[in-house]
Amino acid sequence: MHSHSGTNHSHSHHDHGVTAGSVTADSVNMAFIIAVVANLLFTVFEAVYAVLANSVSLLGDAGHNLSDVLGLLFAWGATYLATRKTSDLYSYGYRRTTILAAILNAFVLVFAAFYIAYESLDKFFTPTPVSEIAMMVVAGIGIVVNAGTAMLFIKSRKDDLNLRGAFLHLAYDALISAGVVVGAIVIYFTGWLWVDAVLGLLIVLVILGGTWGLLRDSVNLIIDAVPQNIDRSAVQVYLQGIGGVTQVHDLHIWAMSTYENCLTAHLVMPENTLWDSGDGYAIISDSLRERFNIHHVTLQVEKDLECSTQDCD
Repeated sequence: MHSHSGTNHSHSHHDHGVTAGSVTADSVNMAFIIAVVANLLFTVFEAVYAVLANSVSLLGDAGHNLSDVLGLLFAWGATYLATRKTSDLYSYGYRRTTILAAILNAFVLVFAAFYIAYESLDKFFTPTPVSEIAMMVVAGIGIVVNAGTAMLFIKSRKDDLNLRGAFLHLAYDALISAGVVVGAIVIYFTGWLWVDAVLGLLIVLVILGGTWGLLRDSVNLIIDAVPQNIDRSAVQVYLQGIGGVTQVHDLHIWAMSTYENCLTAHLVMPENTLWDSGDGYAIISDSLRERFNIHHVTLQVEKDLECSTQDCD
């Protein structure tokens, strides 16, 4: 048996816009517009010259650029939906679509990697002449386009997994383009046609290696694991340190979106309540937000010490 202290619940809701930190919704939208338009135009340009130059690494880069555009559209759409108001059916709104977009971005990157691997293996066993100068020029332009648009998301990627996916798409393409330039130079001076195919396979390894973290983190969020940037043990220690709290149980921390986190917990306080302890709900909520990046807090206070060793639900 146990007793609850009536209506001692805390629901703290803070508006953080589209992303955490100082990044605004307008700046994120503008970043997406510039990135989508620039990459779409360059993808068409690169695909045409890849065929003319007969370069599989250049064609693979164009294919990955196309995945960039799709990934950016996924991320942009989810970022927009996250700003939509809640409703009776969707009481949390559409925030979790940002997690779905991060997963889709990871799968698109994996699909692009396998496509490049297939084309590279085919070219490795049946090498054909390539136009090294065209490869260097087009891939050089790609470095500028991809690196430039990636910089648009360099700040927001730190606090939002969805925008991190967009950043990775662009950053990897800049790296791939740099690899194509190096390969073209090597072929130009040595005549080793197999270098083009080998570069394509190296590009695949780079993409898969970097995508693993994005896929792992987004899958963890979709199954309500504790977000990677939050130390659950430290949160428990903080809650147990509140005046009058003897035990903390049923502590749950999960992501509402790629930039907002939630917490629920039961606090055992036999002698007093949060009001009596001097640690008001607002103070605790603000502290959890500032120290642990937790934005939505629900606390339930109980009097029963027996709850320390069992579930009290």
